[in-house]
Amino acid sequence: MRLGSGTFAACCVVVEVLGVVLFLRGFFPAPVRSSSSSKHQAEPPAPEPSAGASSNWTKLPPPLFSKVVIVLIDALRDDFVFGSKGVKFMPYTTYLVEKGASHSFVAEAKPPTVTMPRIKALMTGSVPGFIDVVMNLNSPALLEDNVITQAKAAGKRIISYGDETWVKLFPKHFVEYDGTTSFFVSDYTEVDENVTRHLDKVLKRGDWDVLILHYLGLDHIGHVSGPSSPLIGRKLSEMDGVLMKIHTALLSEERETLLPSLLVLCGDHGMSETGGHGASSTEEVSTPLLLVSSAFERKPGDIRYPKHVQQTDLAATLAIGLGLPIPKNSVGHLLFPAIEGKPMREQLRFLHLNTVQLTKLLQENVPSFEKEPGFEQFKISERLHGNWIRLYLEENNSEVLFNLGTKVRRQYLDALKTLSLSLSRQVAQYDVYSMVVGTVVVLEVLTLLLLSIPQALSSKAELEVPLLSPVFSLLFYLTFLVLSAVHVIVCTSTESSCYLCSLSWLTAGGVMVLVSALLCAVVSALTKVLVRGKLLSKNAAHSNSRWSELDLLILLGTLGHVLSLGASSFIEEEHQTWYFLVSTLCLALCHDIYRNYLPGDDCEPQRCLHVEGGFDGATPALQDKNTSSAVLELNRGCKSPSSLGTLRGYEKWMVLASPWVILTCCRLLRSLNQTGVQWAHRPDLGHWLTRGILEARFVYVFVLGILFTGTKDLLKSQVVAAGFTVKTVGLWELYSGFVLLAALLLRPHNLPVLVLSLLIQTLMAKFVWKPLRHDVAEVTVMHYWFGQAFFYFQGNSNNIATVDISAGFVGLDTYVEIPAIFLTAFATYTGPVLWASHLVSFLSSEASSSALSHAGFCYALIGSFPVSAYIILVTSLRYHLFIWSVFSPKLLYEGMHLLITAAVCVFFTAMDQTNTKS
Repeated sequence: MRLGSGTFAACCVVVEVLGVVLFLRGFFPAPVRSSSSSKHQAEPPAPEPSAGASSNWTKLPPPLFSKVVIVLIDALRDDFVFGSKGVKFMPYTTYLVEKGASHSFVAEAKPPTVTMPRIKALMTGSVPGFIDVVMNLNSPALLEDNVITQAKAAGKRIISYGDETWVKLFPKHFVEYDGTTSFFVSDYTEVDENVTRHLDKVLKRGDWDVLILHYLGLDHIGHVSGPSSPLIGRKLSEMDGVLMKIHTALLSEERETLLPSLLVLCGDHGMSETGGHGASSTEEVSTPLLLVSSAFERKPGDIRYPKHVQQTDLAATLAIGLGLPIPKNSVGHLLFPAIEGKPMREQLRFLHLNTVQLTKLLQENVPSFEKEPGFEQFKISERLHGNWIRLYLEENNSEVLFNLGTKVRRQYLDALKTLSLSLSRQVAQYDVYSMVVGTVVVLEVLTLLLLSIPQALSSKAELEVPLLSPVFSLLFYLTFLVLSAVHVIVCTSTESSCYLCSLSWLTAGGVMVLVSALLCAVVSALTKVLVRGKLLSKNAAHSNSRWSELDLLILLGTLGHVLSLGASSFIEEEHQTWYFLVSTLCLALCHDIYRNYLPGDDCEPQRCLHVEGGFDGATPALQDKNTSSAVLELNRGCKSPSSLGTLRGYEKWMVLASPWVILTCCRLLRSLNQTGVQWAHRPDLGHWLTRGILEARFVYVFVLGILFTGTKDLLKSQVVAAGFTVKTVGLWELYSGFVLLAALLLRPHNLPVLVLSLLIQTLMAKFVWKPLRHDVAEVTVMHYWFGQAFFYFQGNSNNIATVDISAGFVGLDTYVEIPAIFLTAFATYTGPVLWASHLVSFLSSEASSSALSHAGFCYALIGSFPVSAYIILVTSLRYHLFIWSVFSPKLLYEGMHLLITAAVCVFFTAMDQTNTKS
């Protein structure tokens, strides 16, 4: 079957997207959720160990606190409480930390540092999967064993006010709730007042056991204005007043109860120096954790410095404090200061329950658990504990009993720390089978694209794709049978969960058919290339074509960028790579222009400068240099001084100056937004402004009108025979609509990025690509490079914290999910989208009929190469120290770039089909 190269490339990229999705499903497996919570509650607690005597303590210990109030302040950094800002703006909280009956900690949050995974970590004690950063947009019900579910099963009444994520995670768990959306970041006043307005009423009532207050205003201020905003201090003062009101009410109520209450102040995550969060910088992972209760006696002069703990430790502490079973998937350990005032027997009982729970989890996840140091420490601790119980039951109150109890306690604490660390390392349970199948699909597609270069970039811009012969070949059936047998073996022998094995046999068989068909297509294409290579080698001496310096720069730059992705530092500072590449590209273009203006005596083949003749774009730089030699000669020729006469005065100087102007613009844009990690703290040139809702909606009307007009012209061009002009106008109208939308969504200080982008596109189109008659492949690669560079010029990075979610709410007064997601995605990828849309519009209006097919194929190839190579790199580095903090976010970004590539290729195919019909 004969297909256009653009259509073929679009199909390949769509298949590659499926392969990447399958790989991501294996690399980011869905967290294991327990559906046996009732079964877990029915399990009796571990009895108290004994040696030579039987203990009568076989039930869970009674609760330590009558009421628990959890005040979660979104994006609360540890230095906001324990630093200078805490001293200045939170005096009451500072008093509690320094002199009150409290214990303070710095709780480390694991990436991704976004709200929903952090709430799960706080309530389950487990480490959520990294893919939860995507699920954060629409949280599903939490089925994993957790403190909230245990409390509800125990008959405790729970109230929640604030972030509606709690209601989504724990539906039908609260006797009373008032949820507010966490995504409407423009609101940092009412979103907190809606929480505080319930306090006076609920604190006077005694019909609740657990009160959860989730304040969002601080996080919203960070997203809009950053951590240095003067609004931060006002919000911290407001939160300090809330804490004082709650603590005072709890103290007054304790006079009428037998048990004290517990006030917990915590943050789900911190915020970066730019106000975002999601990654693993110190400011994002360090959160305060303050436990306040009259049970925590404090002597005068007792100075307690905040200790560093894990955020997952809170679940076990709350469970013990409420007299509940510890969530069975919790990897955290009890915060011992919360129970150190209890008698020795109770302390050891609490520690034993926590250690037994971690040991069971270790046995379920580690086959050789007996060899783990934590398990050995647990056995020693349990044996010593039994001896202590025997002495205690003999009513031995001697110093020996106290010393032995101290030793057992220390042994338990060491075992807890070792077990918790060991289990935390077991979190990354990869679905290797799905990863391998996804990688095979991606590599088969990439190989097929590479082998198809000579045909796809020929003058006909089409290639013969064998669709029927692979399906009916012996190789196909043998491959399909082998893969089916491997699938059966894997699914029947694996002990861990596997996504492909959970699919129906029909769906899994379809995947095997796809892999087999792609393999046969690769073999067929390779055979044709080898045969064609033998024929072309006979005529190689008659060809004088060669690679230009620009072609070599494009090839080496692309390969160098791909290789750089194997190092975490290069991923964190990837913007530097793209800045270097586009700057080098500008210098290469400058050299190319000056070489043509000052030709040497050898009169070697060069591009001819020509302004009036248009852009033919017939020669692809990546094609086989021995193929289509006739086409090659269209754009290569001997340069003579007389050809310079076609240039007018200002055009001549603009051609000479354009590369330097573009280089200057790129240098200015580098200073506009400091991004990455190493230099993110440096001041930017931008400043922050705000927009009104009415004005934004007015712009939306214009954007929709422009997009509607452009779409109408495109559809009209398919009906009208002479519709080339109408189609070109329609494409430029769509491009103009995107530009106007970008101008609305970008932060005001980023508007120079948009302006300079348009300036560079104009200079390149009029004074570089057309005069130097660059071929389609080179123009396509340049658009891709500049699109990537402008992604970082906006201030983006491979750090999730740099995603500006406030752009999704421009012109919205309430949270509307679909428009907010679309606007946020468009604002984040404005650079690549605008450069890709400019490529389509430019080639459609300036190039030959085969240019769109060439461009679609080149864009698919250059977009597929990095993601294919990165999948291999990230697979080999899956146990790297920075796999979740650096490599995994980059993998998500690469997946998004591939989606954009697929959309561009599909659009190229549609435009190519329109040209064919016309």
